[in-house]
Amino acid sequence: RVGERVRRIAPFLEFDKDPYLVMGDDRQYWIQDAYTTTESFPYSEPIGDQRGYEGTRYIRNSVKIVVDAYSGDVSLYVSEPDDPIIQMYQRVFPDLFQPLDAMPEKLRDHVRYPQDLFEMQVERYRRYHQTQPQVFYNNEDLWTRPQEQYAGRQRQMEPYYILTDLPGQDAAGLEFMLMMPMTPDGRDNMISWMAARSDPPNYGDVVVYNLPKDRLIRGPNQIESRVDQDTEISQQLSLWDQRGSSVIRGNLIVVPIEDSFLYVEPIFLVAEEIQIPEIQRVIAATDQRVAMERTLRQSLNSVLGEQVVETRDQALAQMEQTAEAARAAAPPEQVEELQRAQDLIQQARKALQSGDFAAFGDRFNELEQVLNDIPLPDTSGTTGAASPPTGTVSDTTGGAPETGSR
Repeated sequence: RVGERVRRIAPFLEFDKDPYLVMGDDRQYWIQDAYTTTESFPYSEPIGDQRGYEGTRYIRNSVKIVVDAYSGDVSLYVSEPDDPIIQMYQRVFPDLFQPLDAMPEKLRDHVRYPQDLFEMQVERYRRYHQTQPQVFYNNEDLWTRPQEQYAGRQRQMEPYYILTDLPGQDAAGLEFMLMMPMTPDGRDNMISWMAARSDPPNYGDVVVYNLPKDRLIRGPNQIESRVDQDTEISQQLSLWDQRGSSVIRGNLIVVPIEDSFLYVEPIFLVAEEIQIPEIQRVIAATDQRVAMERTLRQSLNSVLGEQVVETRDQALAQMEQTAEAARAAAPPEQVEELQRAQDLIQQARKALQSGDFAAFGDRFNELEQVLNDIPLPDTSGTTGAASPPTGTVSDTTGGAPETGSR
């Protein structure tokens, strides 16, 4: 097992509770985040009993460990070379560690921000974002992690990985990040959300978006209540629960979209005999509407409207027309780039039709870059780039968030 193997090799490190499996060039690998910690750091607050790090006052994600899933070979890469603790271990074990640059690029692309570390940062920041002494002393603006329904019970929401774009940073495109909504202590409305970025060159940046306090933005537990209050949804869930099977409401995902939020929750059905969860429905909700359908696409159509879901498909059609017209009149040196654009359009449309939104986002971003790099004559006779059409989609939830980072 991965945990036992890395502990025998480096027992002086602490290990994240969630190693993850990735695909390399020709085989699979486990990536295990490892931490250097100490309980002896002056003028600091110890971490509470959280995921096994009780009493820790200093923690750094200084090592990324790669385990070959086939051969069991283990490689330790130093991800934070300025950490004094890992510097000491490098002097003691000079042949054990390698620099992060030595990790194969195919694996380095899969490196993500560790969940245990982010949870500790969330726990600290929910209090220490209060910068006014009186407010801090009285905990007047204390935040907390929201509640959600999971597997038939209420529990605190856990951070989740998501592929999205950050508000106000359109040029960055889709990013893989770890996200956590926050609510005021004792209340259910959403007050802020935090995100830890995993893509270079922004890996390790933790961004905080503070939401307007003068308007109500529904938190996860309020959306769960709206689902319970929907007559059709509650009747269907109750019916499934009475036929020798049980309903599991999966993790609620809050997705930022422009200046609003989309809430998505999968519904699983577990038969008593088999005990293997099978996804049955997907719930999607906005501030105003909630729907439960067989697929995510159908749920989005119900809560956002068919025209919203089809917006990007229409944009692809416009791009395709632009690329075809340009290719017919293009000089020979541009034909290859325009053919590449048409290929990306087809790949993006195929991903969109199959519901693979991550692949669609990747192809769409590549397509924008290709078209922006191709100079084409416009209708006025001047020369410009083949810019793709743009547009925004927003719902009625919330307002433009204030942004900040640490």
